[in-house]
Amino acid sequence: MSTKKQSFNIKELEASLDELIERYSATQQENNTLKTKQDELVKEKAKLVEKTNDVRSRVEAMIVRLKAMEQG
Repeated sequence: MSTKKQSFNIKELEASLDELIERYSATQQENNTLKTKQDELVKEKAKLVEKTNDVRSRVEAMIVRLKAMEQG
C-alpha cells in the first residue's frame, strides 16, 4: 500500500513541479518584457527632458528679447 501512496505522491510532485516550471518561465518572460519596456520608457523620458530644456531655453531667450524690445 505504501508503494501506491509513494507513487501517487511522486506523480503529484511531478505535476506540481511542471506547473512551477511553467509559472517560472512565464514570469521570466514577463520580466524580460517589462525590462525592455522600462528601457524604452527611460529613453523616451530622456528625450522629453531634453526637449523640455530646449523649449525652456528658447522661451527664456524670447522673454529676454521682448524685454529688450520693450525697453528700446
